[in-house]
Amino acid sequence: MHRPSVEGKQGVSVVVPAYNAAAFVRQAVDSVLAQTHAPLEILVINDGSTDETPQVLDAYGDAIRVIHQRNGGLSNARNRGIREARGEHVAFLDADDRWLPEKLARQVAVLSQRPEIGFCSTRTLVETPAHELTGEWQCPRLEGSLLATLFLRNGAIPGSGSGVMARRHLFEQVGGFDESLHSLEDIDCWMRLAAVSGYACIDEPLTVIVKHPDSMSRNLRRMRKAALTVMRKNRHLLPQAERGALWRAGYASVLADYAKWEYRSGERALAMLHLTQGLAHAPVRRGRMLAGLLVAMARGQPL
Repeated sequence: MHRPSVEGKQGVSVVVPAYNAAAFVRQAVDSVLAQTHAPLEILVINDGSTDETPQVLDAYGDAIRVIHQRNGGLSNARNRGIREARGEHVAFLDADDRWLPEKLARQVAVLSQRPEIGFCSTRTLVETPAHELTGEWQCPRLEGSLLATLFLRNGAIPGSGSGVMARRHLFEQVGGFDESLHSLEDIDCWMRLAAVSGYACIDEPLTVIVKHPDSMSRNLRRMRKAALTVMRKNRHLLPQAERGALWRAGYASVLADYAKWEYRSGERALAMLHLTQGLAHAPVRRGRMLAGLLVAMARGQPL
């Protein structure tokens, strides 16, 4: 079995949080072992699994390092991985996602050649659990700084918790993942990283994430609340001269995004309420877009 390299200044610690992941964690680990740039170490954080996850991971022997802990949640598991990591860089991979073979090599090249870049991700393919391709997450079109773009579009970083590689020391600087958050904790962390370092996106689809069809509708209200919480928490990071305008635009964008999902889920009245609330905060240009959406919803047009 392939053994991770322990050589080199550009060593990467791969952190894979796993909770009741016996059915799919193999594809995640196998995709790391298949990388053309072998990682320094693969840390799988078994976050209190009650299924066969420990037995599945045991089969890899010393090709991976398994850390068993009581269930603490995704942020806690990622932070444990950061604390245990020995590599100069840390890359995260959720247990139901996977990488294409050149992913680590491309990211290491960016971080080694561009010292101003502190973290990076790649274009990302989106699949169903049956491996049917449903879409692609493109590199962000920055609207000003990355921090500003994250306020305007929470999903600006493709791959997010399975796509990002970052310099390990930056997590010590910004404090890692906020364990008090139970949704969008990755976006919160990327906002804080964006405030202290540069970001790059590799324009190749090298990350593959799995989206479960009912996950968005099931968690819609929780995610909308979390998005606004994360924005309020990090509002102080924005340049003071732009803070008010970006906050209003970001607030309106969040409500508009979730209004569209609500509308598509059949919650038309709730969608129109949230869109109206967003319209009250939106700057003129974004307000025109929201007003157009509101008219389309009122007419029952498909979005």
